[in-house]
Amino acid sequence: MDGGLDGENGFSTRELVHFVTQQTRFALLNNILQHPEQLSSMYELEELNPSVSDATVYKHIQKLIDAGIVKEVALDDDQRRQGYPWKFYSLTEEGREFLDEHNLLAAEETLQQIYETISDKPEKMVKYENAPRPDDA
Repeated sequence: MDGGLDGENGFSTRELVHFVTQQTRFALLNNILQHPEQLSSMYELEELNPSVSDATVYKHIQKLIDAGIVKEVALDDDQRRQGYPWKFYSLTEEGREFLDEHNLLAAEETLQQIYETISDKPEKMVKYENAPRPDDA
């Protein structure tokens, strides 16, 4: 993978596959992939992982950012609305390529279909899901 994640951040390819497939991190990546916009807010990620503390979700998202798999995307100041999230998390282009090359995106469409069937989402989660997202993510 030219200019990609292999060898960056001190990870070998094997170590990076192991890193992203750690249970919590892989769940978070799947949550991002299954989101209708593939731009999840921290609250949405926390709600989709009730057995994991909010601090743990945050810690693993930061690790994925540091590894170059996930990026934080913020709304411009003029697009922000009170009571709505303004920071979102999505895969980087390199992260998506890495996951695809290692057959870790095979279920992407299925994940999105499963997400659409969740009928008991809290009202706040539905609000956040429908919040404005950055256009340049």
